[in-house]
Amino acid sequence: MGIERFEDIIAWQKAKELTVKIYHSFEVSKDFGFNDQIQRASVSVMNNIAEGFERKSNKEFKQFLYIAKGSCGEVRSMLIIAHELKKINTSDYEALLSLSLEISRMLFGLINKL
Repeated sequence: MGIERFEDIIAWQKAKELTVKIYHSFEVSKDFGFNDQIQRASVSVMNNIAEGFERKSNKEFKQFLYIAKGSCGEVRSMLIIAHELKKINTSDYEALLSLSLEISRMLFGLINKL
């Protein structure tokens, strides 16, 4: 049985989890520009998976997965600078970084499968 809804895609579920955690991790930060950028990047991961799936074309889905993977890299890059600037504690940083790497690997696997 194939996947019928984007909500069934584990990479999308993990991306949603990442987005919620990003929002919570930076909700007290007053650096609104930074917050907006990392939040938008995390939302982009899940939304590109959803939009690509809804196109109902493997070629387009693959293209959107590449975009999602790029956004996942942006999240990781921002997490690194957030940690260096002490906007996030080490425990949260490591958990979010690990989750983003897991999502990136899942996206790579989906891309290769298509």
